[in-house]
Amino acid sequence: MHRLIRAVPLMVFSVANLAAQAPAAQAPAAQAPAAQAPAAQAPAAGSRSAGTGPLVEFEMMTWPEVKAAIEGGKTTALVYTGGTEQRGPQNVNGGHTLMGKATVRAIALTLGNAIALPVLPYTPNEANAALPGTIGLTTELLSAILERIAQQAIKTGFTNVVIMGDHGGGQPNAYVVVARKLDSVYAPEGKHVYFCDQVYKTANAAFDDYLKSQNMPVSSHAGIPDTSEMLYLGLDLGWVRPDQIPTAVQDREHPNGIQGDARPSTKELGRKIFDMKVDYAVKQIQSMVGQK
Repeated sequence: MHRLIRAVPLMVFSVANLAAQAPAAQAPAAQAPAAQAPAAQAPAAGSRSAGTGPLVEFEMMTWPEVKAAIEGGKTTALVYTGGTEQRGPQNVNGGHTLMGKATVRAIALTLGNAIALPVLPYTPNEANAALPGTIGLTTELLSAILERIAQQAIKTGFTNVVIMGDHGGGQPNAYVVVARKLDSVYAPEGKHVYFCDQVYKTANAAFDDYLKSQNMPVSSHAGIPDTSEMLYLGLDLGWVRPDQIPTAVQDREHPNGIQGDARPSTKELGRKIFDMKVDYAVKQIQSMVGQK
């Protein structure tokens, strides 16, 4: 009798448990249509900063993923430098680094055989208490860091290392010297180190020409190029203070960090300069690697 009494709760529990599990067993059938969704693809031009597509960011990969990627042909390491400096009252201080992360990721995706190493957030510059947003390195420190990173990338298994940057400090001298020095060391082993200058110098010059063709003012630091690109890539991420743009123009009597006039900045102009940087860099890298 005691056995029967003890068995009844067990039977009730079993029935309840089976009932609870029944919907779960049917879940795969109910979710079947979702399985038909297309696989994520690399973002198209103009949206290449989106967080979809293949793994190409070293810091977001595991070591087995890096190893498999290199063995699968992703043998080019992209070393990109950003920077931390004031960018006027309308843009956040980390603009160079934030834009750099989006740019180098897009370059890696477009190349198809590259992995982007973590963007270096400091480059040659000098702090200023009057405009407190800048933390800079010396050129000598940058050179030493670039050299070490490139050496480590080659030791990791990459056969090509490309260094480039979003900030003018150190360009081209530090980058050129490091690339030439290391390339002469590793070339006999079939490994190479390059400096890609077109992502910065050539792309910015081409964008200035475009602004002139549209009768728009050419500006440099914290002007139309920077502000527009940050609007395009990070308006919804808090990279820009939109309420400050109507007055974002150089003030010679009371310096505000802007060189030129950022007031005409738009997301559309930001897309144009972003795509220019990516396109010029990809073509130059393909040309350099192909020559070797």
